[in-house]
Amino acid sequence: MASARLIALTMVKKIYLDNAATTCIDPLVADEMIRVIRDCYGNPSSIHGHGREARAVIEKARKKIADLLHASPAEIFFTSGGTEADNMAIRCSVEDLGIRHIISSRIEHHAVTHTLEALEKKGKAKVSWIKIDAEGHVDLDDLRRLLSENERSLVSLMHGNNEIGTMIPLAEIGNICKEYDAIFHSDTVQTMAHFPFDLRQLYVHFVTCSAHKFHGPKGIGFLYVNSGIRISPYITGGAQERNMRAGTENIYGIAGLAKAFELAHEHMEEHHAYILGLKNYMKERLEEEIDGVRFNGDCSDNSLYTILNVCFPPSPDSEMFLMKLDIMGISASGGSACSSGSNVGSHVLTALGVPENRPNIRFSFSRFNTKEEIDYVMEVLKKMYSPKPAHV
Repeated sequence: MASARLIALTMVKKIYLDNAATTCIDPLVADEMIRVIRDCYGNPSSIHGHGREARAVIEKARKKIADLLHASPAEIFFTSGGTEADNMAIRCSVEDLGIRHIISSRIEHHAVTHTLEALEKKGKAKVSWIKIDAEGHVDLDDLRRLLSENERSLVSLMHGNNEIGTMIPLAEIGNICKEYDAIFHSDTVQTMAHFPFDLRQLYVHFVTCSAHKFHGPKGIGFLYVNSGIRISPYITGGAQERNMRAGTENIYGIAGLAKAFELAHEHMEEHHAYILGLKNYMKERLEEEIDGVRFNGDCSDNSLYTILNVCFPPSPDSEMFLMKLDIMGISASGGSACSSGSNVGSHVLTALGVPENRPNIRFSFSRFNTKEEIDYVMEVLKKMYSPKPAHV
């Protein structure tokens, strides 16, 4: 009996629908990283041949990224990922740009909200939280009010929400910030390499990136700093990143980031259409086959096409919902992966007033998912909500 159960468990499909947390690495990215690990082992700060070879890898990657964003290579600074990039943008705005008032929302990533709360607690900046509607859209009239009633401000609003997929009108908010001479930072971790950016045309001072959100390696990202502003080094101790971030560069990660960035841009429209098709297919099946299902945030075609946050009907097994999916080989999320293990629920859904007595699950998709996988997930979900047979 035990052996039969073991065989059954090993036959369970493994389906990954938590791509907003992290993505699998593209084989072509892994190949490029292995090449650099093997062949380019010099210290990029060394002036000899091995060092110059390593330096060339970094600067080639920087230029490739800048070109795809329509920015200058001098505006791209490599970091350990999105959290460091967000911290650098916010903290340096306070320390170096004289910012004493910050406008943000309660549904930002914790890399932003926790940083703002820490600054406010230390008396370094006052924080105003902008109004949002039931789908997580920011109130632009409230933004104008906050900007008009306060001294020069930093506006920090994420481009695409990592839990519910709601997006801000980046260009419109940038123009409002320009009108009030505000500094504008946008956490673009979920949208970078998923949408085209022309930073020459946008009024934005900081945008962020983390490679593992688009099939690159973990532990590497960048911060774009508009050339019109000057900030001091965030990490001191060396002259790396043009004296802006001390520490020997993660050359293998940088090479992987650039390769993943390039691949994403080469096939962006194709990937967008394919992944949006998967999202809409699952949404339609959920609406048709599970009574009482709802969706959190904006799940229209104008939202982040990789995310579908589902509010399932009340269930006595709500707390076990994710675990049951996991047992059936399905990886999904109840919120941001950065909060996993905290057992405090989603601060985003709490801010939107989503009922706590219903299972709320984030499914997030990538180009490596298939329609057949969605079919399997739907069969599992339907069985979880089918009436249990009566005992005879």
